[in-house]
Amino acid sequence: MSSRNAILGAVGRSLRRQAGDGAEQAVDRRLRSPSRNLVPRRGQLEGEALLTLFARQAEAVAATVARVASDSEVPEAVAEFLKQSNLSLRIRIAPHPELQRLPWAQKAPLLEVSEGRADPQDLVAVTPAFAAVAETGTLVLHSGPQTPTLLNFLPETHVVVLRASQVVGAYEDVWERLREGNPTALPRTLNMITGPSRTADIEQRLELGAHGPRRLHILLIAEGPDDSQAD
Repeated sequence: MSSRNAILGAVGRSLRRQAGDGAEQAVDRRLRSPSRNLVPRRGQLEGEALLTLFARQAEAVAATVARVASDSEVPEAVAEFLKQSNLSLRIRIAPHPELQRLPWAQKAPLLEVSEGRADPQDLVAVTPAFAAVAETGTLVLHSGPQTPTLLNFLPETHVVVLRASQVVGAYEDVWERLREGNPTALPRTLNMITGPSRTADIEQRLELGAHGPRRLHILLIAEGPDDSQAD
């Protein structure tokens, strides 16, 4: 018997589970038809009020938020943020189609753009978001071949590209979007990021960048994907 089976067997015995007791079917039904929890009123906003709440909550935890009108403005916005912050113009982007097709060379020729998972020498990462929670100013990013998780944590500066349509009111909305299509197949890793990395473990003094990026910049795009830029 493998260690995994031994551990799961011990858990099952402690719960007094038996073959054919219906527990497996009950879990499957719950996954396929989850019940929705109560959502606070501020998590039920829509439109501009929802976006304003997200920006306010994100900025309250030391993230910065800049709005852009369309995809084509993203490269310039990234370059402007880095120049204003006196940061490196070398960036590593996630190998995601929505980032790959952006006009980096045309709109921001001074940027040195590479793509792939982060390396220790990378100082700036640019990644797409899966969703964002307005209630807490939280970004939601999931792992996959096009979104390497290391980009979210290794570089000192993390720039996240987020669409207005991806901003939801509460965490319950995020799980509903994740379950769309296949309710039992979730990403291997789901990262919920609220502001830059921080700690106050040492003398109760707040320090940014303790376990990840010390800067989190969010580019909020007003419109949906620009299909005209697709290959």
